[in-house]
Amino acid sequence: MLIMGGGECFRLALFFLLASYNVLAIENKGLCSSAFDYKDALEKAILFFEGQRSGKLPASQRVEWRGNSALSDGEPDNVNLTGGYYDAGDNVKFGWPMAFTVSLLSWTAVEYPKEISSIKQLCYLRRAIRWGTNFILQAHTSPTTLYTQVGDGNADHQCWERPEDMDTARTLYKITSDSPGSEAAAEAAAALSAASIVFKTVDSNYSSSLLSHSKSLFDFADKYRGSYKDSCPFYCSYSGYQDELLWAAAWLYKATGDETYLTYVLSNQGWSQAVSEFSWDNKFAGAQMLLAKEFYSGMNDLSKFKTDMESFVCALMPGSSSQQIKTTPGGLLYIRDSSNLQYVTSSSMLLFFYSKTLNATPIGGIQCGSVHLSASEIGAFAKSQVDYILGKNPMNMSYMAGFGSKFPLQVHHRGASIPSIRVLPEKVNCNDGYSRYYNSGKPNPNIHVGAIVGGPDSNDHFNDARSDYSHAEPTTYMNAAFVGSVAALLAQTQTQTEQECLQFLRVNTPVSPVHTV
Repeated sequence: MLIMGGGECFRLALFFLLASYNVLAIENKGLCSSAFDYKDALEKAILFFEGQRSGKLPASQRVEWRGNSALSDGEPDNVNLTGGYYDAGDNVKFGWPMAFTVSLLSWTAVEYPKEISSIKQLCYLRRAIRWGTNFILQAHTSPTTLYTQVGDGNADHQCWERPEDMDTARTLYKITSDSPGSEAAAEAAAALSAASIVFKTVDSNYSSSLLSHSKSLFDFADKYRGSYKDSCPFYCSYSGYQDELLWAAAWLYKATGDETYLTYVLSNQGWSQAVSEFSWDNKFAGAQMLLAKEFYSGMNDLSKFKTDMESFVCALMPGSSSQQIKTTPGGLLYIRDSSNLQYVTSSSMLLFFYSKTLNATPIGGIQCGSVHLSASEIGAFAKSQVDYILGKNPMNMSYMAGFGSKFPLQVHHRGASIPSIRVLPEKVNCNDGYSRYYNSGKPNPNIHVGAIVGGPDSNDHFNDARSDYSHAEPTTYMNAAFVGSVAALLAQTQTQTEQECLQFLRVNTPVSPVHTV
């Protein structure tokens, strides 16, 4: 948590005022106080993932309006592809963004274990990670085969059905040496190496299995280079695969300490670009953040990544002479209209990480052209983005379902918008779902607690309409990045022991695959 004295608070308020930042930043309950219950926000953000689960649900399932679903996934190819997460408000499992979700959740667990443990959420976070890594392990059926999607996206998007009822084709998509997809394979490698760090002290065998698969997937991605396009038109690669290769190599180096991966990063540092977003498609800033931290640890030959990371920060920060991304009148970063909060949460996550890194160095800040920004200023702006999402905005509403007194009631989500099978046991078919529930003006019968929606438009306006998927639909990777952002604002209290957490995982997590490839 950022702790600031009166002089620091005054300087921060003046900074934002001069940057033409909105008046919210200098209210009495502004940057120098906690206006929200971040503990509650984190708990809800993690709980969201239980509502996105596919497969057979455990007895410990807390989101009770969900039931077992898609229990035959993988059968056409005689493989087990049950489990994993539904990507957003639909019933398709997209492996590439699912792996990115796991990478973000794992990164948060690596960076803030004490803070998250202090509010008894570390075990729940590890469960959320493991639900995703189990699926990735199952999907990686050979050194050069990775299943990347389950479900026909076009057919699914023509139906409005609960996951428990769905009868659309569960088409399988995979990448192989003959039909490669380096982005998807490298992201899976990044996710598994990051997760291997998370589980290293609580389940060493599982951690070793994750790392073994990660190395194999990275080799697959690098040796058989080719852009991933099978999931279009829903998840197309626009930035290419070089960012994912750097991202995966950086995580493998962090997980193993193997100089081979550091050499790979250095040999290919020319790939690194100055960017202004961090997303399921573009991982450059994530790789740059990981490697900038290594630079500050004494690895001076990684200076390009530090410089590129500074460019990312300067592009976002109000008051920076090299600012590229503007804010709404209410102070929200605005990158693009469709699901803008995905970029806000991921940007905030990196800004918090960089602020934390700078605080550990003697320099304590960066230069953006003629403007010097301190670590505190960077962290304070990231906090303003979290606070905006939680309710400090012109609409005076939270963009997280179930948080605060005013939040979206018509979240664009099939399962949440149709009564639970426990309440309505009869099947709701494709067309009935549209006519009876999708087009209804009533609130969803199930509050998808913790779900962060796409957010307001460029004028801070939000129309709470189920049909407005660009602004009303949640995604796993949007929530995962928010988990990383709000975790930075937690204060440390009592810490769960590793033994408690290991026992919790054993009791409440289904048996997971542990094998090598």
